[in-house]
This record gives sequence, C-alpha cells and structure tokens, in this order.
Amino acid sequence: MPGPTPDPVQRLYATPPDRFVAARDAAVADARRSGDPKAAREIGRLRRPTVAAWLVNLLAIRRPELVADLAQLAESLRTAQRELRGAKLRELSAQRRAVVGALVTEVRKLAAAEPGAPPVGKLPLAEVEATLNAALSDAEVAEQIRAGRLLRSVHYAGFGEVPRPQLRLVTGGGEEPPVAERPESRRARDERATERAARAERAKRRRALERELAKARDDQGRAERELAEATRSEQDGAAALDRIETELAELERRRAVAEQDLSRAKLARRGAERSVTAARRRTGEVEGALEALDAEEGDAAEGGHRAD
Repeated sequence: MPGPTPDPVQRLYATPPDRFVAARDAAVADARRSGDPKAAREIGRLRRPTVAAWLVNLLAIRRPELVADLAQLAESLRTAQRELRGAKLRELSAQRRAVVGALVTEVRKLAAAEPGAPPVGKLPLAEVEATLNAALSDAEVAEQIRAGRLLRSVHYAGFGEVPRPQLRLVTGGGEEPPVAERPESRRARDERATERAARAERAKRRRALERELAKARDDQGRAERELAEATRSEQDGAAALDRIETELAELERRRAVAEQDLSRAKLARRGAERSVTAARRRTGEVEGALEALDAEEGDAAEGGHRAD
C-alpha cells in the first residue's frame, strides 16, 4: 500500500493547531475507508505543531516560492561569509532584514485569511521571525522549513556556518532525530553581537514609535472629541432650523388664510358699497318725489285760497 500523499499531510499542517487533532482523526478515518491502513497509521502518528510552527508551515505551503527565495538568500549569505566578503555581507544582511520582515508580514496576511486562526494580535510573530532567521543561518534548517511540517519554532541569533539548532520535523513516516550541535565559531559570536546591537536599535526605535503612537492617539482622541462636539452643535442647529421652518410654514398657512379672508372682505365691501350707492340713489329719488308732491300740495292749497 502507498504511504500518505503530500496533499493530506499539507492540508493537516495548514490547519490551525487547535483544529489539528480533529482534522488528523478525520484524515485517518478517510484513509481507512479507502482501504489504506498503512497511510492511516502514518497519518495517525503526525504530531500537532505549535502556533509559531504552524505559521511557518502555512507560509511554506501557501507561498513556497517565497521560502525558496529565503533559501537562496541564505546560500548567498553563507558564500559571502566563507569568502570574507564584508561589503557583500553587509549588503546581504540588510537584504536579510527586509526579506524576513516581508515574510513576517506575509505570514500575518495568510493567518488573517485562514478560518479559525488565532487573532492577529495574539500571533507569535517574534518566534516566526526567529525561525526564519534560523533558516538563514543553516541550510538544513532552511530545507526542513521548506518541507512545511515543523512541530515547533527554531531560535538562533546570527547566521553563517553556525551550530544547527535542535528542531523536530514531521515526515511521512514519523519524526527525524535532533541534529547535533557544533562548537560556535568566533565569527558567529561576532555576528551574534551585531544582531544584539541591531535588536537594541530596533527596541530603541520601537520605544520612540510607541511614544509617537501615544501622542498620535492623544491627538486623535482630542480631534474625535472636537468632532463629537461639532456634530452635536450641527444637530442642534439643524433642529432649530427645523423648528423655524415649521413655524414659517404655519405662518405662511395663516397668511394664506388671512389673504383669503381679506379678499372675501374686499368683495363684501364692494358689494356693500354698490348697495349703499343704489340705496342712496333710491333715497334721492324718493326724496325728490316727496318734494314734488309737497310742491303740488302747496300749489293746490294756494289755489283754493284764491278761489275763496
């Protein structure tokens, strides 16, 4: 029977550690159902990695070309150190920091996109960085990382032909024994001192950035409070304007009603004026008729006196 194929193993070591055991048991059951007891036994012997090792495995599985570039850079570093090419070594050392930083950033992105991964703020990225630096220090470590089946992180400060740290690598048939350590060279000690100085400088920059971050957060808090106050003032102004608009609308309505009442009153006044004019004319006519009648009666009375 064939052993387990790389795909099931890679799927396991790309699985977040807290889900590893359940995924491994499911893979064992699948192998048994497919009639492959040897593969089931070998899968069952696979060990759960730490979170830091899982992150390195995830990088090797999801972005193998980046890990290959890391191995190539490690070879260039070792060649420059063997040939005592100081200028080239300094150039490659700067490149090493940039490459490792970029890989750590990529690890953070991969973990953020992985379902069930720990929160980004809780990822052991310092252990990931240490493991990647160890890959630059030792070709065998780099090859083991490229396999994508680490069980725990690797720590070493420095690079070049240096002692190989002990680590555990999972293969298709179990674990490899720890690699023996070699005495540390003077050059390696110098490189460790250089690395310690670099870490101290990074710590100094970190403290400066943290102070700047604290000030920026204070400024942000003050700006947010000013924004909240301005927003409240804007809302109050908008509410006052709404009230005024409502009052204006009511006044406009009352004005329209008053204009209608005024129009009706004007029409009524004109009608009344016409009525008054007609009544006055009729009054004049009646008064004229009465005066004429009075005159006729006076004339008649005067004629009777003369007849007497």
